[in-house]
Amino acid sequence: MALGGALLALIVCVAIAAPVLARYDPIALNPPDRMLPPDTRHLLGTDQFGRDVFTRILFGAQISLRTGLVAVTLANVIGVPIGLAAGFYGGLLDRLLMRVVDLMLSFPGILLALVIVAILGPSLFNAMLAVGISASPTYARVVRSQVLSTKPLSFVEAARAIGCGTHRIVLRHILPNIAAPIIVLGTLGTASAIISAAALSFLGLGAQPPQPEWGALLSEGRNFLLDAWWIATFPGLAIMVTVLSINLLGDGLRDTLDPQLKRAASGAAARRAEHPRSRVTRG
Repeated sequence: MALGGALLALIVCVAIAAPVLARYDPIALNPPDRMLPPDTRHLLGTDQFGRDVFTRILFGAQISLRTGLVAVTLANVIGVPIGLAAGFYGGLLDRLLMRVVDLMLSFPGILLALVIVAILGPSLFNAMLAVGISASPTYARVVRSQVLSTKPLSFVEAARAIGCGTHRIVLRHILPNIAAPIIVLGTLGTASAIISAAALSFLGLGAQPPQPEWGALLSEGRNFLLDAWWIATFPGLAIMVTVLSINLLGDGLRDTLDPQLKRAASGAAARRAEHPRSRVTRG
């Protein structure tokens, strides 16, 4: 988790400091410098329009990180209330909401996002909406399962006994106690959202030129892989490192926040301590 957090913190700092670190305009065209290889002037080379690739990746970090955060926030805003309502009230409302969720889950996430963008039109904002909406059923399912396991516990019954209303029980007692899996899912979901948004931009349905979004940079450089490999390679590496750092952080948070995993790990350690591996000799 420490490595993932450090990498992600570095990427966030670089994205925030992009206007200071960049020596060139990420959008301005400079035809005399087109498709220059990496050198001291252009650390990662230039693209087919003479724009500095390093500068565009720096500013692209702002767009990609913002896209992931907005998409995950939207997925939580849609999915968490659905899961809370379905799990707490049950009955007909639960069956109705879960059938809608099952219908959405029957489509692959990227396919559902493609359909939504096709309806709304290609743009970065619509790509954020599409990715967030397509991810919301997963949050609804996870939250519902957590509510179903938490609702019978004694502290919920105690809240009912002292006269707490439904909304207070859900928001003040149940939701804080199921926040850990939501945080872990949101962290891991940010990486998936970045990849999905990059895929939509790669297909021309997300960020539009001249926005320096990482998926759009990959799309622009795919036609020049033989002559100018750096145009597509470095944005791809940026996506890989960012997603890897988020996944490492998410795995660490899951191990830290999930009590079942902590109990299982401590139990396994205790068993190893009680039963050390004996040396086997052959007679």
